[in-house]
Amino acid sequence: MAGDSPSALPVQLVEQPRLQKLKEVFISKFGSAPKFYARAPGRVNLIGEHIDYCGYAVLPMAIEQDILIAVEPVQTQVVQLANINSSYLDFSTSVNNVQINKTKPQWHNYFLCGLKGIQEHFGLNNPTGMNCLLDGTIPPSSGLSSSSALVCCAGLVTLRANGKTLSKVELAEICTKSERYIGTEGGGMDQSISFLAEEGTAKLIEFSPLRATDVRLPSGATFVIANSCVEMNKAATSHYNIRVMECRLATKLLSKSKGLEWRKMLRLHDVQTKLGVSLEEMLTIVEEVLHPEPYSAEEICKCLGISLEELHSQILSQNMQDVSTFKLYQRAKHVYSEAARVLEFQKICSEAPANALQLLGELMKQSHISCREMYECSCPELDRLVDICLQFGAIGSRLTGAGWGGCTVSMVPTDKLNTFLKNVKKAYYQTDGQRLAAENNSLFATKPGRGALVFVEA
Repeated sequence: MAGDSPSALPVQLVEQPRLQKLKEVFISKFGSAPKFYARAPGRVNLIGEHIDYCGYAVLPMAIEQDILIAVEPVQTQVVQLANINSSYLDFSTSVNNVQINKTKPQWHNYFLCGLKGIQEHFGLNNPTGMNCLLDGTIPPSSGLSSSSALVCCAGLVTLRANGKTLSKVELAEICTKSERYIGTEGGGMDQSISFLAEEGTAKLIEFSPLRATDVRLPSGATFVIANSCVEMNKAATSHYNIRVMECRLATKLLSKSKGLEWRKMLRLHDVQTKLGVSLEEMLTIVEEVLHPEPYSAEEICKCLGISLEELHSQILSQNMQDVSTFKLYQRAKHVYSEAARVLEFQKICSEAPANALQLLGELMKQSHISCREMYECSCPELDRLVDICLQFGAIGSRLTGAGWGGCTVSMVPTDKLNTFLKNVKKAYYQTDGQRLAAENNSLFATKPGRGALVFVEA
């Protein structure tokens, strides 16, 4: 059940080579054995890009790749972090004074987000210290949510080490808020699927209030993830946060034009709710109210009847102060059309018509075009990879995750899977030395995995 807290599973370590190895390295590192292990999966978003922070439902599934942490609660009030991968440096800090550095998002800062979120939620004055060893199999900066999985896993670890319990929904909401300590204005999809995922089903995730509905994917097709090998770290870039701000400004202009209390409106979904109209009608309103040419800060002020000073102090966030133009029409058009595609995708999955695969594939293609042209969050490598996937038999293919690099997700007829993998390897990875080195972890079929949980040695 989604409402329950994440389960604790007794396991035989001998049957779990990764846990066994983690335990051995942990003992050699800290001189004692871990008391428990926590796992949080990465995710792939099948459709619904850049709309969670606008209030709209998304459709992800958890993947098998995950973050795994071995933990020993300790008497000293210190958290010691180490990573199986030696390119990530050890880190330690007092649990009473957690400082998160936004300027250089290093791996340990994501752990600290989860730690701090749980501490603040419970107002823990005397939090438990911990020794932690981490092992991650999600390719970093690939749009598969490695950073959010780490925040979620750290939240789960802190919760258990301090003897507290929360439901999966509460954990997801706390981890969504706490990831913002690092400066990313995320919408909550990544954390929600990491906790609420169940094996064998994708999820429609809706917000305010947070809820997850099973989406049975059609048989006869397999989802394949392909990494463009272009790294994109959304916390280290302003692209992502500029889009969040453009959607917020579009919300205010649309609200003002319709006589709504625009100062209170933050998300594009709020406008639709207040007006009580369909997504199709919202697209018509966007055409009527907003123009395709970029807006200057001055023009936005004129539309809203406010001063530049008010725009900068009341609406634009700290890191947006020097952005001079905003594309409001394109961003709003993407969000409303993508939100409609998500609902259509869910409907096709539940009704399962004979041509379901073709219909879903079409929605995935439209989603990619909108991400590329309206949201401008693709890149030449992603576009090329989508084209290659479609050329070699994918029924649908699109970028997944924030974009500007990272991965594509493609829907491939299961009987054509092996030929597809072989051809894509050849066309995309084997034509480039750097990609060739990464090809083994860069192209893989995936199926819906389960959400975060705790393991204890049986």
